[in-house]
Amino acid sequence: MDAILEPIGQFWEGFLSNPIVQLASQLIVIYVVLLWLGTAYWAFRDMQARTENPILPYFAAALIIFFTPLLFLFAVVLYMIVRPRETLAEVYERSLAEESLLAEVEKNELCPVCRDRVDNDWLVCPNCRTRLHRVCPSCNRLAEPTWPLCAFCGTDFGRESSRTPRRAKAPVAAVEAPDPNAAEPTDATAEHRRLRRATNS
Repeated sequence: MDAILEPIGQFWEGFLSNPIVQLASQLIVIYVVLLWLGTAYWAFRDMQARTENPILPYFAAALIIFFTPLLFLFAVVLYMIVRPRETLAEVYERSLAEESLLAEVEKNELCPVCRDRVDNDWLVCPNCRTRLHRVCPSCNRLAEPTWPLCAFCGTDFGRESSRTPRRAKAPVAAVEAPDPNAAEPTDATAEHRRLRRATNS
């Protein structure tokens, strides 16, 4: 038995005493240590991006350091399980998207007065009769009732509203203002002629 084990031991002793093998083993050890420390730093920065708590990043790095270079892979798996799912930037972007979507829904699909659901192409809310849009007299496109002018053709709604009554007042004034003295001369003339006939006869 010793005759079999002695050549094997001599082989491994000669293999491990080789300078190239020793250099390679030292490089491997240095690489594992650097990977261990780099993983601890990665856990620290990753936790900083996922929480506002100033203590948790140090706790994550200490978790990696505590498992030593031989077992730090288990610490990485454990950290990946317990860390927050979203980063702070992702949470902020999601909240902004939700707020913008909610604002868009409230602006376009709800009546500003009764909060009833309306369509984008309705002029008036059928529930409370609130004016939702107005039709531009020039381009016939829907405009918001608060716009001072049409965003599509540039028509000034203030000028249009001031011009429209002037055109309508002229014929109405002509019809509603008849001459009050027009019938009086006719009646006086007929009465005068009748008196003259009675006198002559």
